[in-house]
Formats: sequence, structure tokens, C-alpha cells
Amino acid sequence: MKALLVDDEFNVRDVIRYLGHWEQLGVTEIWEANNGEEAQTIIKRERPEIIFADIKMPKVTGIQLLEWLNQQAYPGKVIIVSGYDDYSYMRKAIQYSSFDYLLKPVEADALNTVLEGAILAWNREEAERRSDSVVAQEAERMHSNRLITAACEGEPWNGEDLARYLPQADAYDLTLLYFYHTHSADTYINPLAEEMMAQEWGNAFVLQNGDCIGLVISSRGSKLSIEQWISNHFDIPVRLVSGDPLTSLHDLPNAYQSAKKAMELQNFRTIHRLSDLDDARRMNDIVTYLEEHYTEELSLDKLANRFFLSREHICRRFKQEQGINLSNYLIQLRIEQAKRWLSQTEERIYSIAVNLGYQNEKYFSKLFKKEVGMTPARYRSLH
Repeated sequence: MKALLVDDEFNVRDVIRYLGHWEQLGVTEIWEANNGEEAQTIIKRERPEIIFADIKMPKVTGIQLLEWLNQQAYPGKVIIVSGYDDYSYMRKAIQYSSFDYLLKPVEADALNTVLEGAILAWNREEAERRSDSVVAQEAERMHSNRLITAACEGEPWNGEDLARYLPQADAYDLTLLYFYHTHSADTYINPLAEEMMAQEWGNAFVLQNGDCIGLVISSRGSKLSIEQWISNHFDIPVRLVSGDPLTSLHDLPNAYQSAKKAMELQNFRTIHRLSDLDDARRMNDIVTYLEEHYTEELSLDKLANRFFLSREHICRRFKQEQGINLSNYLIQLRIEQAKRWLSQTEERIYSIAVNLGYQNEKYFSKLFKKEVGMTPARYRSLH
């Protein structure tokens, strides 16, 4: 939390800085300004939550600063500081929604009581603002989902209303994402939508038809980036099916129906991921994953779910691309690491086995001897 002290008298700012229980109350930065004009510059840049401002200052007075903040609907809390116990000043301060009024000379108890009250009020209002923002975003998200569902199902819809949820583009790609009924599409579609909007790729929606289907509309050329993001961030199986390109949003109903038919014809036998990349690229991705995670418990099912390919396809293509089957490749990675640990550390053989994913030391030793030609103990004695 930040505070700003605005006063043309250095000693007043110094007293407030010295007497305030800043750290205790959560204030980590304290800024200072000689007048309201300097304060405006700092406020625009630093956005302090708490502001102490003198009333009479050159260039821009405290009341003028307060008026300016009121025009900006600034959420920070302002405490007016003055040596004048004048009702006209207090009335102006109240008119422009100052939080409190502090008289000079500033006393420690009065200062910290006002400071604590201002911080508590700001924290409470900030929590309310965040809650209101979340509710508003959720309402907007639900509206967009209902709108896209109506368009896809052939119901009346407003093209201009839908266009405000998408970036301007000459053409769009449409992709359906099918989730198993045990998973909530919203959990995955919402962060995807946020990323797509941030990157100006397009937007993602959850169809409100009970089929756990997400629909992605992306500007032409960004489809691959989106699929890569899905691959990196979704930890469950999801099936991707592309529809006909959209030269206009008015093509949306037809493109959706064509993608849905394609999905039905597949009968979900194949899990599609990164369809624009060839299998060689997919296998390289799997090799990289194995090299980074070979000490973990790995299985074909886990790889299939992560890379959106069938077990059979992974086994067949991995052997074709790497010249060795996947299980043997994984064994080689683990044995090479075991050799390094045996020669460079005093770690027990049982611990090395467990750290490589083998719970049975005898099985590990047998496997090691098969690959290296000697037992782990013998290898360690020679190296």
C-alpha cells in the first residue's frame, strides 16, 4: 500500500512521516509532494491509496486537488490537513468526499487513528469493488455464452452484439472443444478466453446446451498458438474439431453445424491436438517431455491424455521417428541418470531406484545389469 504526503512545508511532511505507524498498518511506500500540481503527477503514476493533503498550497490547493480527485472518481482515501479550524474549509472537504480532516499541529494519536480508519475503509471498499467486478465479469461471460449458443442453434441473434466480444478480423477460424461430462467446461474455457482476449487471438465460449462443448472463434493465423496454449495448460483430455472458416460472423451457424457433424462422425475415436503440425513435431514434443519428467511416474495413458493422441498412435509413431520404442527410450534415460548418481554421489542404490520411479530395488538392479552389463554396485566400484 502507498501513501502520499502533500504539503508545501517540509517539516509538516516530516512530522507526519515520523509519527505514522506506516509499516504496522501495511503502508510500504511513502511519497511526498510540495503542492497539488506535483501531487497530481505522482497520483497518476503511483496510484497511492492514502493521501494527506494540506489545504493552502501554491499552484494547486488541497481543495482543488480534492476536487480533481473527485472528478477522476479516484478510489483513494484523502485526509485534509490544515492549521485552520474553519467550517468553510471543512464543508468543501466534505463536499468533495474527503475521508477526514486533521488539524495542525499534527498529533500522533489523532494521526494514527485517522490513518487506520482510512486504511480499513479503503480495504473494505476495495474488496467490494473486486467482488462487484467478478460478478460483472461473470454476468458478461454468461451473456456472451447465451448469445453464441443462440447463434449456433439457429435462434435469432444480434451480429453487432456478438462482434463486440471478438477482435476485428477479415476471417475467423472455428474450433469445437469437447470435454468429458465429468469436467466443467467453464473451468477451462474461462482462462482460455482471458488469454485469447489478452493476446487478441479471439475469444472462447461455453455452449449452453448441456453437451460440455466449448467453442473457440479465432482470427485467422492464431489457431496454432491457441492449440499450443491448450496443450500447455489443460491437464485433462479434450477433443478438438475444426469447422469451416468464417468469412463473416453470419456464417457461424453453418460452420458450427459442420464442425458438430464432423465431431459426431469421428465418434470420438481420435483425440486431435495441433492438427496443423506433423507427427514428427508431436514426437519431438513427447521426447522433450520425457527428458524433463523421466524421474516421475509415467504411463502411456498419461502421455495420451497430455498430448491428445491415442496410446497406439504414440507407440507406433515414436518408434518410427526415434528408431526405438518409447518404453526402452525411457529406460535409457533413467539408466543414464542412475549411472551419474552412482559415480557422483553416495546415494544408496535403493534410493536411486525410487528416485527413478522404481519401487523394487531388485527389479531396478536387474534392469541396470541388462542395459549396462553389470550390477549398480559393480558399476559404482569401477567409477
